[in-house]
Amino acid sequence: MKNIIRKIILILIIVIVGGWLWYTFQIAMPLSQDNKVKQFEIKSGSGVNQISQQLYDQGLIRSKFYFELHVWLNKLQRNFIRGTFSLSPSMNIKDIVATLTDAVVAEKKITIIEGWNLDEIADYLEKEGLIKPEEFLSQVKRESSYWTKQYAFLKDKPANSSLEGYLFPDTYRVFKNSSASDIVEKMLDNFNQKLNQEWRTEIINQGKSIYEVLTLASIIEKEVASEDMSKIADVFLKRLKENIPLQSDATINYITKKGKVQPSLADLKIDHLYNTYMYKGLPPGPIANPGLNAIEAVIYPTTNSYYYFLTTKEGEVIYSKTFAEHSENKKKYLD
Repeated sequence: MKNIIRKIILILIIVIVGGWLWYTFQIAMPLSQDNKVKQFEIKSGSGVNQISQQLYDQGLIRSKFYFELHVWLNKLQRNFIRGTFSLSPSMNIKDIVATLTDAVVAEKKITIIEGWNLDEIADYLEKEGLIKPEEFLSQVKRESSYWTKQYAFLKDKPANSSLEGYLFPDTYRVFKNSSASDIVEKMLDNFNQKLNQEWRTEIINQGKSIYEVLTLASIIEKEVASEDMSKIADVFLKRLKENIPLQSDATINYITKKGKVQPSLADLKIDHLYNTYMYKGLPPGPIANPGLNAIEAVIYPTTNSYYYFLTTKEGEVIYSKTFAEHSENKKKYLD
């Protein structure tokens, strides 16, 4: 009888130890080595079962059971934080649970402003204590085939151009130890989601490229407020169609970095491909990273009869149908 009891105890010990080792293995082993970041959202009222199902459906964990077991064993079921998190299949269950229940420590919120260019984003990321400007700029200016292999929307981008225009302005949550590549990928992933299929189809139907749309959208973003964007888009598109120079002060400011409402005559004479007073057509590429309103304005402009406009120091847009009328408005509002 004693031998039977010993055997039962031994079997129980083996089962318990084996089970614990298997559990430890399961929570420590990531689903894969794929480190591509995915956005995971915990909504208000989400329970452990719902969270585990979402993680499983998004291809972030290999087992709902071991995820839930780890949560219950550590009494973390009430510790999940509502919000959006950056996760990848290369993270194990233990790390994912730690991230979702301790977001303040693991992540940092950053906000990229509409109309910022690459240099401004790089400076901001440094101020936020994330990465050095040169690390970020080396990523956004790296050989383009690296990015085009991952994102189809980059295929019409000229080979030697940067990612200017494609880094979508938004509020992000990033890991505090994120690399420059991690942050760039997060922004490109967001752009990929925001540029919906309807817009992509419309761009093709209009005979444009995404790169051309972003180039004009970036100029509009820097020229006027959102309520005037669709009208200004039509003004610029008409000028392009009729081979009239865009004459955008925003492109002059891109060259000089002065940010003036009205560039000087000397500025307008600078021989530079981004000088849209001197060179007709679109400049070589985007001058900033536009938001949704500017992009939508280029795709769906508001038809009007204007060919000229100016922006007063107070930010009001004054439209003109003829050059003579535009000249009078310049004297009236800018001189």
